[in-house]
Order: sequence, then structure tokens, then C-alpha cells
Amino acid sequence: MPGDIEIAVPERTVAKSGIAGVRSLLAARDAAFWPALREATHSARDFSEVLSLATMRKKALRAGIPVEIDRTIRLAIVGGSSLYPLNELVEQMIGAASTTGWWQAEIFKGDFDNYISEILDPESELYAFRPDVLFLIPSSQRCVYQGALTDAREQQHAAAIGTADDLLALAATAHDRTGAEIIVANYLPAPDFDPGPYRVRSLGTDWSFRKMVNLELGLRVPSYVHICDAEFLATQRGVTNCYDARAWFETKQLYAPDFAVDIAREVATIVRSLHKASKKVLALDLDNTLWGGVIGDDGMTGIEIGGTHARGEAFKQFQLAIAQLAKRGVVLAVCSKNDYKNAAEPFEKHPEMVLRLTDIASFQANWEPKSENLKRIADELNLGLDSIVFVDDNPAEIEIVNQFVPQIETILLGPDPAQYAAQLLNCRHFEPRSITSDDLQRGEQYQQQAARAQAMGSSGTDMASYLASLDMHAVLSEFTPVDVPRISQLINKSNQFNVTTRRRSEAEVEALIADPAHYAYSVRLADRFGDNGLISVVIVAVEGATATVDTWLMSCRVLKRQMEDEVVNEMVRLAALRGADEIIGHYLPTEKNSMVRDLFPRMGFSQVEENPERTTWRLDVNTFTPRPTHIQIDRRAYEN
Repeated sequence: MPGDIEIAVPERTVAKSGIAGVRSLLAARDAAFWPALREATHSARDFSEVLSLATMRKKALRAGIPVEIDRTIRLAIVGGSSLYPLNELVEQMIGAASTTGWWQAEIFKGDFDNYISEILDPESELYAFRPDVLFLIPSSQRCVYQGALTDAREQQHAAAIGTADDLLALAATAHDRTGAEIIVANYLPAPDFDPGPYRVRSLGTDWSFRKMVNLELGLRVPSYVHICDAEFLATQRGVTNCYDARAWFETKQLYAPDFAVDIAREVATIVRSLHKASKKVLALDLDNTLWGGVIGDDGMTGIEIGGTHARGEAFKQFQLAIAQLAKRGVVLAVCSKNDYKNAAEPFEKHPEMVLRLTDIASFQANWEPKSENLKRIADELNLGLDSIVFVDDNPAEIEIVNQFVPQIETILLGPDPAQYAAQLLNCRHFEPRSITSDDLQRGEQYQQQAARAQAMGSSGTDMASYLASLDMHAVLSEFTPVDVPRISQLINKSNQFNVTTRRRSEAEVEALIADPAHYAYSVRLADRFGDNGLISVVIVAVEGATATVDTWLMSCRVLKRQMEDEVVNEMVRLAALRGADEIIGHYLPTEKNSMVRDLFPRMGFSQVEENPERTTWRLDVNTFTPRPTHIQIDRRAYEN
């Protein structure tokens, strides 16, 4: 292949995996035990295997094998069944949720079928435990329609709504008393044939009633409730494989052993999603990935794409799956070893292509190493490398990316393109906690960002002329209920332009709306290229004459456009309205937010204090002069 570059991949010590490998590392008290344990836990599907790994984890801790604890999670499990050994499985799975070290789970295990009183009693041990997360497994015996199968559908539907609402009321009580995020397992499908085909003709059958309760439960959950979808997991495994009647009668186990592993893994995935944002960018190889064949050798007429043959249809289905993610806000990029003209031609001219050039926010097609092109994609989109998932069919290319840019998640496609769509849709890298209107426009916004970059290039070095040419308009708004999901999303995933990186749930964001001790506002920015959406969030606590910046974050795609100046102008205006004479800002350094190390001094703040944990800055409200910008403010916060 012309221009191929030889890359020396550094040698890597491959951790022994599987139970035998983990056991040998435990016996040797080798520090590689923990990454091997994490890898083995990720791949384990068998109940006895996960319990064995959990036992080895405990032995390693007693033996003093050093481990880096990345995070401690206080998790309470309550429910209508026996919760042992499910608690052991959950603890093991949460521990392996870390990508570098280990997450420590401190578990509270409720009593058998005592979850209602444990939640309703304010003096219960549950509340003394003070959980960060509560996992609630309701009793299936409380999900039964009590009337006749021939009752009116409206009556049966109302009963299903009532069952869902009763469960959500318990979740609300637990959340109000602890502030915890709540995970609720929905109901397993009924496994029995009885009453035969009539099961789908009445909402009163166990089969239909549970499905309706699960549906209403999912549609009605508040932001702090997350569904552990036992119904979906059961359809994947096979419903009858999820029950063990003897285990229920003997030890009150709700889930069959191997299915309990599925549930534990799902709980760990949800817990991880509370602390780790989903990925933003899908970077794609081209040859034998988006189409069959090599465009440079086979040409437009020779590549396989479309419905004329099975392989071509499979590649088209893969593109349809990619387009499905793009509609949900995933940004698409191309990273291919190809001549640009050849690589772009199918996007422009092939009638069977689903994806077009207008769908791609960053198109890197050249003969440079893919690891370098992925860095260019991150730079072009103003995103961190850890926002990217890279997909390729070539194991050598995947290995190079893993070695040189390990922050990027990779997907190695198998030999059969019929499996590509399933591999992508089941990778779990792009699962949103919520979907906002801004998410749906993200791909378009990043394409607009590329157009702005081109406009900046054409304006030469005259930044003032470039900024003026953008015709920027901003709306600054106090927090509103409709914006809560997007604000919470930004707070929990913004790492770079974020002075404190404090996180808040949707419920905590919503509580700020009526909190007199804070003023909180968001910023939307539009220009002649399009609407950037909600791009900045500020939360300020006011006590007496002092206003303290609790949170200040901004999307990196609007850097160097004077938005931070207007944020400070508004910060000072609102502080003055609240009677404050000074604004205190803290910079709390992290591995990712070094770009805002000098933000406060650039905005006119004076340093007050500095130590390894934080730097403190002060701004005098009374002597502040508004900073000039090229941004037209169409509305200010807290103005009718």
C-alpha cells in the first residue's frame, strides 16, 4: 500500500486473565492481580466464576496486595427477596467499573421482603447507612392485577399506573431522605404459558400487566430514578432461564444464579454512568468497515454496499446503525488510511451510501498513523481523547491506537459484517442518561464549528474582525425546569473548562431554581453559522457581602470567542443585585482542567491564596468595569 508507515509498537505486559491467571497472581501477591481481576470480572458470565473472583478479591485485600481505590460507592440494596449472594455479585461488578484502579463498594443489605418498612421508617438502619445509591428490587407478588381478566381495559390500565406510582413513591421517599440516586429493578416477564394466547388479549394477565407496569414505570421516572431493566435482560437470556423455582422456595432467591450476574452487571453499569459521561464521538475506518473492499483498489463500482448482495446489505445496515446514533447526538468522524479524494468519493456519489460528507464533523483520510489522526480529530472538535470511540476491522490498527492513545475506547469488528451493527449498538459507550434537544443537534453544531474554523483562517490574524463577522447573540437565563436535564448533563461531563468540577444530579440542579442562597444561570450562544445551544453554566453562592463561584463551566467549542468575558459581566451584575461587594473564585486543579488555571486572573481577579488543593481569587464588585465583547446580549438572567 503506498505510503504505509511502519510503527514500532511498544512491548506491553499482558496480564494473565481468567480464574487460573488471577489465582496465580494472587498466590504470587503480584500487583498485576488487580488489572487481571478487573479483566476477568468484565468477561465473567457464570455465577460461580464471579463468586470465586469476589472471594479472591477479599483474599487480596487481606494479603495487602496494593490497589488504587479510585472511588468509594455507598450502595444500599433492599427488596422483596433474599439479597445474598446478589450483594456479593454487585460489589464485585462495581469494583471492576473503574478503568484504571478499583472502585470500593460499601454495601447495606436489607432484610428479606422488608423494603417498604425500611424505606418508610425514618429511623431505619437504611438511613443511618446514608447511601449514595439505593437499589430497589420490588416483590413480583405485588405486581398482580386483582380484578377479573374481563374488566375494562381502562380499569386494568389504571391499576398498572397505580402499581408503578406506588413504587415511585417509595423511591421519592428514599431520595428525599438521603439525596441518593435510586435504581429500581422492573418486573420480570411472567414465564408461564397459562392462559395461553389469551395472555395478550387482556391487560389483567400476569404477562400483560407486568409489561404495562414496566412501561408506565419507565415513562414516569423522575431524574433521580434509573431503571435496571430486568425485563429486557430476561428477553436476552430467555425468560425461563431467569427463574429458579427451587431456589425461591428454599432460599427466596428471585433471580436464577447466572441471571443474577446479569442484574449485578447492569447495576454496576448504571452506577458507573452516574460518574462517567457517555462518549461523544464515533471515529470510523472506511475500507471493510463502512463498505466491503478497498476503495483505492476496487473503485466505486467494486466496493460492497447496498441491497444487491448479502454483504453489501450488511454494510448498509451498519451505516444505518451509525446514522441512528448520529440522530441521537453522537458526532461522527472518519479516520482512514486513504487518499482523501478516493475516501470521499463514495460519500459524495455512491447511491447506496447512507452516510454523506455532511454527516461527518471531521474527515481525516491520509497516510499518517491513525493514532495521530485521532489526535487531530480531538483537536479539531475541541474534545478530549477520552470522548472518542474508534472502530476498525484491522486488529493491528486497533492495537496501535490502544498503545499510543489509550484514552480512546476501541471496537475491533469481527470477520462477519452481519454482526457489525450489533457490535456497535451493544458496545454501551453511547448510552445517554437523558436526551435533550441540544444532543440531537450536536453533530450539526460540530460541523458548524469546522465552518467557523475556516472563517477564522480566512480572516488572517485579525481576531477582532473575525469575532465581529460571527454576528454572535447570547441569551443568559436563570435555571429553568426545561433546561435542567441539559444543565445537569454539562455539569456531570464537563472536565476541561470547569474551575471546580463539582457534580450535581438533575434533582440537585432543580433545587437551585428556588434556592435564595444561590444565583444560577446558563448561557446560549448563536452566530451566523448556527445555534451552539446551551454552552455555559454558572452557580454562585451568596452569603452576606460575599458571592462565591461554586460552578463555572463552558463548552470548549466556544473558546476564544469572548464568552467568558460576558459570563463575568453577568456574574458581577447579579452579585451587585444581591448586595455583594466581592466575588471569590476557586480553581481546584484536576488532571483535565489545566486550561482554566489562569481563567480568574485573565478576567481581572486578584490572587488571595494558593495551596496544592486550590487557588483562591477575588474580584471587587464596586470597582469592576464591564469587559467589552463582540457579543450581543439578547436577554439577561432574572429579567422578565
